[in-house]
Amino acid sequence: MSIAQPVQGQRFLLRNLDWSQYRTIADAVGASHVRLAYDRGNLEMMTLSHDHERWSKLIGQFIEVITDELDIPRQSGGSTTFNREDLERGLEPDQCYYLANEPLVRDKTDIDLNVDPPPDLAVEVEISRSAVNRMGIYAAIGVPEVWRFDGEELRVFQLTDAPGYAQADRSRHFPMLPLAEVQRFLRQRGQTDETTLVRSFRNWVREQQARGWK
Repeated sequence: MSIAQPVQGQRFLLRNLDWSQYRTIADAVGASHVRLAYDRGNLEMMTLSHDHERWSKLIGQFIEVITDELDIPRQSGGSTTFNREDLERGLEPDQCYYLANEPLVRDKTDIDLNVDPPPDLAVEVEISRSAVNRMGIYAAIGVPEVWRFDGEELRVFQLTDAPGYAQADRSRHFPMLPLAEVQRFLRQRGQTDETTLVRSFRNWVREQQARGWK
């Protein structure tokens, strides 16, 4: 194992760790404010800033509003750790959700990717650049859709047969939802309190639903 190297501010990279070393560190870190991503020997450790968490929670609340108002079954996974030892990969999303596969995990207290599906949707807040290929990890474990937000732009990526991801104009889970409108509400962060902003987004979704999303 090499010495930790600082990467892009609040990220640190450990090289040449085997799977057992990664799992030992992951177990020791537990539910602390450190997020891990492991990719075949390289372990990134990221401390979570207030700004990062504010964006993550806000996007998550918007997704929850959409599923509530459209009556879409949902199981929220938050930043659950998803591991595949056979792939030597693992990571923790900022937010994740089971939607289409919600019935398959409804009664699960633990997720085992060897038998259970990965989340249908993951959220990545990318205020600082990752030192590992997080999208490659998502692709390897089979997450169908990832929303990426860099503090300015929200982009949707969908898993292809390539393998890898291709950017899409809309979410396959919410095809009626214009991304530009979600971005418009995200840009209002800081102009009002979070409760008012989320309520405003909910009212907008209800208006679009009543109009048939025209």
